[in-house]
Amino acid sequence: MLTDTTKDAIRAAYARLKEGLAGFRARASQGRMIAETAKAFARVGGVAAIEAPTGTGKSMAYLIAGVELARFQKKRLLIATATVALQEQLVQRDIPLYLKLNGIAAKVALAKGRGRYLCPRNLLMAANSVHDAQLGLAGFEADLLLWNKPPQPRDKQALAKLRDAFDRREWDGDMDNAPAPVSELLRPMITTSAGGCTNRKCGQFMVCPFFVARRAVDDAEIVVANQDLVLADLTMPGEDESWGGVILPRPDETLYVFDEAHHLPGKAIDRGAAEVHLAASVRQLGRLGRQVHAAYSLTDKESLGRLTLDAGDAKLQELTDALEELEKEIRLGWLPDPAETEPIYRGSLGQLPEPWVEHARALGLLAGEVQRWLGAVRRAVVELTDGGPTQEALSRELGIALERVGRQVACWRAWSADDADDAPPLARWVTLGADQQLVCHASAVSAAGLLREVLWGNASGVLLTSATLSAGGNFRHFADAVGLPDDALTLSLPSPFDLAAQARLEVPSMRTLPDAREAHAEEISAWLAEHLDWDAGNLVLFTSRAKLDRVLQKLPIAQVRKVRAQGSLGKSQLVAEHCADIEAGNGSTLFGLASFGEGLDLPGKLCETVVITQLPFAVPTDPVGATYAEWLESRGRNPFIEVSIPEATRLLTQYCGRLIRNETDRGRIVLLDRRVVTKRYGAGMLKALPPFQRVIERSA
Repeated sequence: MLTDTTKDAIRAAYARLKEGLAGFRARASQGRMIAETAKAFARVGGVAAIEAPTGTGKSMAYLIAGVELARFQKKRLLIATATVALQEQLVQRDIPLYLKLNGIAAKVALAKGRGRYLCPRNLLMAANSVHDAQLGLAGFEADLLLWNKPPQPRDKQALAKLRDAFDRREWDGDMDNAPAPVSELLRPMITTSAGGCTNRKCGQFMVCPFFVARRAVDDAEIVVANQDLVLADLTMPGEDESWGGVILPRPDETLYVFDEAHHLPGKAIDRGAAEVHLAASVRQLGRLGRQVHAAYSLTDKESLGRLTLDAGDAKLQELTDALEELEKEIRLGWLPDPAETEPIYRGSLGQLPEPWVEHARALGLLAGEVQRWLGAVRRAVVELTDGGPTQEALSRELGIALERVGRQVACWRAWSADDADDAPPLARWVTLGADQQLVCHASAVSAAGLLREVLWGNASGVLLTSATLSAGGNFRHFADAVGLPDDALTLSLPSPFDLAAQARLEVPSMRTLPDAREAHAEEISAWLAEHLDWDAGNLVLFTSRAKLDRVLQKLPIAQVRKVRAQGSLGKSQLVAEHCADIEAGNGSTLFGLASFGEGLDLPGKLCETVVITQLPFAVPTDPVGATYAEWLESRGRNPFIEVSIPEATRLLTQYCGRLIRNETDRGRIVLLDRRVVTKRYGAGMLKALPPFQRVIERSA
């Protein structure tokens, strides 16, 4: 329960916020969010899911409740976001401002995954081996090369600049703030995964940016991280058979805030997904064999992990043969439709053909044996006292190989595991790439099971918040998706803006529906050409790249010149150019997909019309969604009503949220999909949207 002392501290913090923030406006929604967050955090294991629209002041609300409760309980506050932009906003602006206004001296740390930091060892190796790519090395030496082809001049220049900046301590090694552009080829060379890292055994350990950041996290009272890193930590076995607390604070000593929490279900599902590229895995095992030979030679050991080199070779060959046998079995049992651009074989209710399952069961055992042996081989290499550059390169490569084998183990065990009777099955499927290579996949179809195991009940307290969590105030879909505890609070706060006066929702008369793809694209183009104000700032959202491209092809050339389409440049550059054109008095229209439907902040004249070309229903061929839908149907439930409509409604609300960003904004949202009028579910979707003024034209 909240004590009077804590309540007084929260009230005082809120009062200082009112006094110290220029132009502060007291908002009932923010006050309610502070109170409900504090109640949840005051209860051991308390959970709250609070939907707080744009303008509520979410970050200050959870900072007031979170910082005060964490200090009172001598716990840590961990804020997990889905985007780098929000992390930077919190660390650089919101948290320092809050602490300053309240006279609090608290250590704050930004925690990122290992891959977002420079690996100084790899930087040195990449710089020192620039010329090796041209030497024509063979055998295991070629396998240890970072450069598999001669570097481009721009990569050489970037490498030199990064090394100079890091050596001079002008750059802290955060790859998000690299002092030179880093190409897709160069980035994986100068960063590392957990497997490729040798931790304290590395000569660069004390200056390693990742471990410098880790030490800052250990000392911090407030930690800001991305959701992927938090989920990675929560799924690591901790002390006393618990979960988490390995790279971040222990869950039972932490109050968690998941901002942008609508991403949490998808990220938790992705966390448990596994895939194996069959042909690539066979090639990698051949390369691994040569590296293992080098390891036995370097360590001068006859036996590692209880296997001689010959016995180890036999194990690798056995695993290689088993992979090739599975590939043969799949190709015999599945004839992909040549008309499909990306053929998929999905096991109905997660059930694959029995011969495939038997192969997977054997592969799981074999890969597990190779994993244990390879772990011992790598440890022997890492623990050498003076193996020189070869030792460093071998340690890295064997660690990466160990991760790959681990992914195989996860996939084959998922393929051969029995599904629980009272939970959705795993999705299991195979894809055939454009290169005709087979890829085996497995994934959970719901985040509920994972979050029940690692988060609910383990954390001291959890707040889930976002501008869009529910479908018009109904949290059932979100609660099911994350396995929300029965006693969790769910609350949808009203917008602080006068949306009925500030915005208009229009549904124009249209002759076609989206399923008539070509005709609908043509009608969208015609509507945009005639009814959009091309001299203003606009955002047009699509659900597919194909339709975006088709509409663009059909627009008059004069209007195409005013369009900035997603993919033509980086998102930040597109938005910057759009803003510059609007400020200069020229019209600009952004064409974007789902990622433009959230996170874009285009206030005032930067966006006066949002056009939503069709309702954002999920792609029906998605194997994870299809398996979950099939399971719901098998239990007499309706996946369209329970999943598709609520999720499309939530996304639609989110897209609408691009328009009104503050009290002075005005504009219109145009929905070019008549299904909200013609289909039975449409009325419910319209009702669930914020209270904009409605203008629904009669059918043509």
